[in-house]
Amino acid sequence: MEAVAENINEQYAAKAFSAQSEIFDDIYSGNTIVNYKRGRVRAHVLQFLRPGASILELNSGTGEDAAYFAGLGYKVHATDIAEGMQQRLREKALKYNLDNLISTELCSFTQLNNLKNKGPFDYVFSNFAGLNCTGELDKVLLSLPQLLNENGVVTLVVLPKFCLWESLLLFKGMFKTATRRWFSKNGVKAHVEGTYFSCWYYNPSYIINTLKDSFNVLSVEGLCTIVPPSYIEHFAEKHPVVYERLKRLEDKYRFSWPWRSIGDYYMISLRKK
Repeated sequence: MEAVAENINEQYAAKAFSAQSEIFDDIYSGNTIVNYKRGRVRAHVLQFLRPGASILELNSGTGEDAAYFAGLGYKVHATDIAEGMQQRLREKALKYNLDNLISTELCSFTQLNNLKNKGPFDYVFSNFAGLNCTGELDKVLLSLPQLLNENGVVTLVVLPKFCLWESLLLFKGMFKTATRRWFSKNGVKAHVEGTYFSCWYYNPSYIINTLKDSFNVLSVEGLCTIVPPSYIEHFAEKHPVVYERLKRLEDKYRFSWPWRSIGDYYMISLRKK
C-alpha cells in the first residue's frame, strides 16, 4: 500500500511540475537570491568535479544546471519525472548547441534501477530539494553506489527538518508555515500549479547514516541559513547593504554547526568508498 501511495504522489508531482515547466524559468531566473543559491551550489560541485567527468542529474527540471555544466564541457545525463520539464530541457540543449553533451531520460529517482543509461557515472547531482518529493529517500540513496564509478561523488541539495528563517515566521503569526517541517514524518502537502502532492524533510544525519557503509562524507554546507530564503520576495533589492552583509556572514559560517544544517537547504557531498 505504501508503494502505491508513493507512486501516486510521484504522479501528482510530475503533473504539477510539468504544468509549471512553461513558466518555471520566467518565475525564478530573475530572482536575485535564487541566482545566489545556484552560484553557491555550482561552486560547491566544481570543487569535486574532475575534468571530463560524466554527470547523472536527478530532478533536472528545465535544465539550468545541466546546461551550465555541459557548457563547461561535462557530459550530463539529465533525468526527471515531469515530461514538461524534460521537453524544456531538450529545447534548451538545442538552443545552446549542447545536445551532444546533454542526454535526457524520463525516470523517477525512486526507480533508478529502470534507467536505460546506467552509466556508470563519475558524479550524481540533485539540486533544489527535488529529493524532498519522496518519502523513500533511503531507496534512492541505496541505488546510487551501482551507478557510480570508483571514487565517484554524489552532491545533494536537500531541505532539512528545521529552518531558522521559517521558524521566525512564528512572530508574524504564520504558525502553519513556521512549523511545517517540525511535524513532517508522514509528509507535508505542497501546492504547485493547482496540484497537491506531499514532501518530506531530511537532516544530513539521515543521508550520512543511510550511506555510511558505501560513502565517506566530503562536505556539509548550509544554504540560505543567514541569507534569507528566496520566497522572501525582493529582500535583496529592498535591503542591498544588509543582504551583502548577510552573504558575508553565511560565507563565514556555512560549514559550522549549527548553521550548516538549519538553513532553507543544505548541500551534502559524499565520495564512494
